Amino acid sequence: MDVDTDDRIVSVDEVPRETTFLFTVREISTDEERESILVRSNGEITGWLNYCQHFTHIRLDKGSGAEMRDDEIVCTNHGAMFEADTGRCTFGPCDGAYLEDIEITIDDGSVYLTDSDYEFVSVGPNETSTDLTSTSNIEF
Repeated sequence: MDVDTDDRIVSVDEVPRETTFLFTVREISTDEERESILVRSNGEITGWLNYCQHFTHIRLDKGSGAEMRDDEIVCTNHGAMFEADTGRCTFGPCDGAYLEDIEITIDDGSVYLTDSDYEFVSVGPNETSTDLTSTSNIEF
């Protein structure tokens, strides 16, 4: 498979096994920068936009990796839990909703962004991102 080296996110070995890997993309249609995460589950790596589906301004990974429990990504604000491999919410206020996926490709030991709606910006958080937390947070 031919992949654009400018769209290389990270090496497969750098994607953590117990949390998420944070990176920033630009939505081509709006020119808006958005955060995304990579997560391992069942031997696979998947990509998601870094926003809870209960309140979509809440980030799952706030810069140090999202909480994970039993192969699920945990939103620490309201306790929503998302299957790492499907993005489906299995518990919490957005039960049944799905995380928005980001298409990625694994090639020659690296993870590449191959989603035609986005372009890779950088590893790490979007510097202009704000996480407006709720007053009814659940702490884990």
